Amino acid sequence: MKIRSAQLRQIVGALHFYLRFLLSFTQIGFVARRLFWPAFKADFRGQHWLVTGGSGGLGRAVVYAALRGGATVTVAARSARKLSVLSAELAAAGLTGADTECCDFTLVADTDALLARLAAQGKPIDVLVNNVGVLNDELLVTREGLEASFVSNLLSHYQLTEGLIARDSLRARSVVVNVTSGGGYHFPLLAAMLNVTDPARYSGVAAYGFHKRAQMVLNQYWHTIHHHRGIDFYVMHPGWADTAGVQRSLPRFRRLLKSILRDAEAGVDTIIWLVAHRPAQPAGEWVWFDRRIRPAHVYAHTRRTTESGQSLAQTLQQYFLDQRKS
Repeated sequence: MKIRSAQLRQIVGALHFYLRFLLSFTQIGFVARRLFWPAFKADFRGQHWLVTGGSGGLGRAVVYAALRGGATVTVAARSARKLSVLSAELAAAGLTGADTECCDFTLVADTDALLARLAAQGKPIDVLVNNVGVLNDELLVTREGLEASFVSNLLSHYQLTEGLIARDSLRARSVVVNVTSGGGYHFPLLAAMLNVTDPARYSGVAAYGFHKRAQMVLNQYWHTIHHHRGIDFYVMHPGWADTAGVQRSLPRFRRLLKSILRDAEAGVDTIIWLVAHRPAQPAGEWVWFDRRIRPAHVYAHTRRTTESGQSLAQTLQQYFLDQRKS
């Protein structure tokens, strides 16, 4: 009876969430809000962007927008084949200024190697878009002994961002945009649930949600401790976009909402707007969505935590150091 009661509460909670944000998070909300936005032409000339997970989906749309704005872009992704296809598509579209880096962001060693290659190139990065992420239906433990989506969705973001700062590759007037998800609205910050490697305890949807909540908290922490460097940190969510990840991991959700899911351009609009405008942010937990700052919590239970951005950073740093020792 207790199990059925818990399942019923989960179903009711999910239904409430989807009905509450159905219009807002889909293409309907984007189109309605866009009617009131002033037009702007992005000018990113002279900027060097690093976009993770840039070979497809939202990352690919960011790459196109940055290049059209005149930036040079380093596109980092796991699949050499997809990166090759992207390069060919960019050339066919007449867009120049992109180079590619093959990196498996589920492996700490691969991200370490990417940092070393970027440092050797000696090119400062003006814009970092921490976009790479995955929702795995089944538990996947990497050869380094970590749950794969944890590393991709969170640990690699921490490792890459802190690594670039330590190497002075992110300098004053640079911008970091962290791409989270509305799925994080369901979950509090809970470090014990970030790297679940026990098959009996693993849930792909829950893991993804905990990671996305942690992204929001980590962004606030970075904004606090690194703001004196002149680096702007933003965390945004794209709404419900029709990406390959949604098609693979949430097929039932996609079947129901396919006709009104956002396209990639709508999903990344706020990323481009944030980099172009660099708006001021108040203290506290916030997330950007459709060019406006929004509360990071919509349910009271997600505020209930004894943990903090500092404790989260310490936890991530320990995972990173442990991998370096092994």
